[in-house]
Amino acid sequence: MAAVPGLLADRRSIRAFRSDPVPPDALDDLVAAACLAPAPHHSRPWRWVVLHTPEAKAALAAGMGARWGVDLRGDGVSPARVDELVAASRRRLEAAPALLLGCLTDDGLDRYPDEGRQRAEWGMALLALGAAVENLMLAATAGGLASCWVAAPIFCPEEAGAALDLDPSWLPHALVLVGYPEPSYEPRLRPPLDLDRLRVRR
Repeated sequence: MAAVPGLLADRRSIRAFRSDPVPPDALDDLVAAACLAPAPHHSRPWRWVVLHTPEAKAALAAGMGARWGVDLRGDGVSPARVDELVAASRRRLEAAPALLLGCLTDDGLDRYPDEGRQRAEWGMALLALGAAVENLMLAATAGGLASCWVAAPIFCPEEAGAALDLDPSWLPHALVLVGYPEPSYEPRLRPPLDLDRLRVRR
């Protein structure tokens, strides 16, 4: 098997950051890298929100946390445990030097009269956003930054958007924490790659 390119292997999900702020130009470079990802019909069905102020990070954390608390209580989680989980999540988001929020739009997507093809069109946009997130995280790695993809917004896009007063056509779906890595952080070992289980040849 050909060796995996080093940059791909070096990319890790890291949640431990130094307190140093990330320069705005560096964050813009990450967004630019994200926007080079492949997307349907040569579109760019995403918008990015750069959160670097304490107020913006706190607002997003509070909005998403409130919705998560409702969901957890609906799942039967004890009130004390709900408070613990939500508080830990808020601390993690607020401690990150910067948050990059990827939002989906239907800009550039085709329109179909039937639900099946329209759902597929939206699915292509979702795939494109995933590729954009990977580009962003690889660019962060290349630039000496740590990053971590957080899935929370996909469970509460309306609440996340409302917390930041976003245009309703921007649907938050992916959140990436960004900062300079804490030197003492040691990522977990990756499990061995078993290609025979993960792929088949025809």
